[in-house]
Amino acid sequence: MKRLVPILLVFILTFVLSAQEDLPTVDDLEAGEWHMLAPGGDTVCSNDTPFSFFVYPNESENLMVYLQGGGACWFGDTCDLSVNPTYDPFVDESDNPANASGIFDFTNEANPFVNYSMVFIPYCTGDVHIGNSSTTYESSAGEVTIQHNGFNNVSAVLDWTFANYESPETVFVAGSSAGAIPSPFYAEYVAEAYPEARIEVLGDGAGGYRTPEASPLIFGAWNTLDIASDLYADYTLDTLDFEAFYIEVGEAYPDISMTQYNTANDEVQLDFLALTGLPDADLPALLAANFADIEAAVEDFAYYTAGGDVHTILTLPEFYAYAVDGVPFTEWVADLEAGEDVETVACDDCEEPELVEGAEMSMEEATEATAEPEMDTDADTDDE
Repeated sequence: MKRLVPILLVFILTFVLSAQEDLPTVDDLEAGEWHMLAPGGDTVCSNDTPFSFFVYPNESENLMVYLQGGGACWFGDTCDLSVNPTYDPFVDESDNPANASGIFDFTNEANPFVNYSMVFIPYCTGDVHIGNSSTTYESSAGEVTIQHNGFNNVSAVLDWTFANYESPETVFVAGSSAGAIPSPFYAEYVAEAYPEARIEVLGDGAGGYRTPEASPLIFGAWNTLDIASDLYADYTLDTLDFEAFYIEVGEAYPDISMTQYNTANDEVQLDFLALTGLPDADLPALLAANFADIEAAVEDFAYYTAGGDVHTILTLPEFYAYAVDGVPFTEWVADLEAGEDVETVACDDCEEPELVEGAEMSMEEATEATAEPEMDTDADTDDE
């Protein structure tokens, strides 16, 4: 059953529209190049610095909406930039996807999205894109106020996207790490805007967060329930979890295909699980429990779990290198892009990743070609 676009989002999109009148349209942008756009209006990063997003117009009628990762914070010392921040609080040219590999490598013919138009939503609010609060925390250095403004920022980008891409045939809503968590959440709005499109959700590197004791604190700090649609009307801070986004959207929109990628020993997920109070987390067990919850409610759900501990894959050379039981991840995603049903693929021996033949050298070359300059900041956590 289809749902109407939540009224709150309509209000927000109307509010930011006036600020976007000065933005170029997609027809004004040169194809085959990344463009950085600043929507202004109600958008802002966590520390009151400006928010921007990136657009890559391309020849296809297909569209990728990608949500960037970059950590998260929900208590004082992890939010305070002067103490021990666990998120990226800025958007600048270093976030340009032209610096990345994986799905943003338009020179690689093996890239399933080589002809896609791309809308890249940077992340700078510490709330996995689903916050709507100005929250003051007590840190060991004093008070710090964080603008958990993820929902307004994403809403502004979606407003521009829906106005400029009127009828794509296929839309991938994807994200890595902190951007993977809200991918199904925002797929609801994409489905309402594009009722005739085929919509795919691909979450990358965030499937193991099963933290019921920490969830009320996290969602409360971000004020997430106040921006959630009617799909979540029966949830409270004690019952809401990240799997609910897959379950509720998957049930309400059964035509949306839901998929996830993880590595079995993802070191960054383990670090963040420790911050939630699980210092000795068994990540494969948490992944299995979360997947079971989603599978019980969502018919069109599959996952790919690779060996090793590398965090995320969509923006890395590993996108072209990793395999499980002889199934390269790139081919699995290519089948997904082609509209085929994909089967779950999971490693048995998960200590080390399985590589496709010849991948080691290609990974080394791609890493050198896309290496970003070192940044002198403790808050540079773009890969989370």
